[in-house]
Amino acid sequence: MTDRSMNKAKTSGWGETVRTVVYAVLIALAVRTFAYEPFNIPSGSMKPTLLIGDYLFVSKFSYGYSRYSLPFSLPLIDGRIVGDEPRRGDIAVFKLPTDNETDYIKRIIGLPGDKIQVRDGILYINEKSVKRERLGTRVDRDGNGRGETLTEYLQTLPNGVQHLIWEVADNEWLDNTQLFEVPEGHYFAMGDNRDHSLDSRVRNRVGFVPFDNLVGRAEFLFFSHNGGARIWEIWNWPGAIRFGRLFSGIS
Repeated sequence: MTDRSMNKAKTSGWGETVRTVVYAVLIALAVRTFAYEPFNIPSGSMKPTLLIGDYLFVSKFSYGYSRYSLPFSLPLIDGRIVGDEPRRGDIAVFKLPTDNETDYIKRIIGLPGDKIQVRDGILYINEKSVKRERLGTRVDRDGNGRGETLTEYLQTLPNGVQHLIWEVADNEWLDNTQLFEVPEGHYFAMGDNRDHSLDSRVRNRVGFVPFDNLVGRAEFLFFSHNGGARIWEIWNWPGAIRFGRLFSGIS
């Protein structure tokens, strides 16, 4: 083989590698934009449903697409196209309405036109109390091992969706709220860890969630760890990974 043909082969090889990388990036970007996007859970506001260290996939197509579906929230879509509206009880990722940048994940409790209020820790939707069944107490420990005793309830929403919630007590700072009337085109979102969640009950920090701000619906966990092992501490990985949560659905 001559030097010229060898150089041509090398050039062709590098070109093919570059094209492969570009195609892979474009495919990954398309999947992330239009199908599924990964997120991780950094706080305990959705305990016991979602834990710190959970990694999950959010379906972007569930609610259709808005500018917040696109990388860097590029303003290429006016309003929302294609998708369906969320259902009561969905766990949704959305852009925080007060800055339109921060990703939040909460449960959709109130739909457009609903009247929402919390009185003595009990959730009321359209003047009717939402059923909750006391299951017992749980001790939740932080990263330093400090424990907090909470009461666990099974809550049943008006459409039959059941999920767990935690309460410290029924007289905490967000256990008695004003009456909220959800505007058209907006939703009311709450965390399952009721007394440790900054959500739609705090209007100047979260408030009502516009439909356009919804990013997608949480579908399933693909990884989870308890923070007990650094990336290079391979010997500690078996004890840090929550194997029972891997590849499990979210509800």
